[in-house]
Amino acid sequence: MEKHSVIIYILLGIVVTNLIRVLPMVCIKGQIRNRFVRSFLYYVPYVTLAVMTFPDMVLAAPTPIVGTVALLTGIVAAWLRLGLLPVAAICCAIAYLMIGF
Repeated sequence: MEKHSVIIYILLGIVVTNLIRVLPMVCIKGQIRNRFVRSFLYYVPYVTLAVMTFPDMVLAAPTPIVGTVALLTGIVAAWLRLGLLPVAAICCAIAYLMIGF
């Protein structure tokens, strides 16, 4: 790949990234009052994190079954209002025990 094209790709990436961040601030003046839009924007970070994280949780284990069982166990542990560290420890322990057997 030529040095010239790499610089163009980097500049294009900078422009696109900044456009995505700046365009909403330029187009939307004032506070958003629509209840649907506000709730949608509230959950966007959580959905984005889930979409990036859940597939890797399942596929990081030696087999998808181990990852799925650890994920489901973690969901139950989080549902029981355990903290982040205990949930992560429980998921790791479950995956370790399943691999050992």
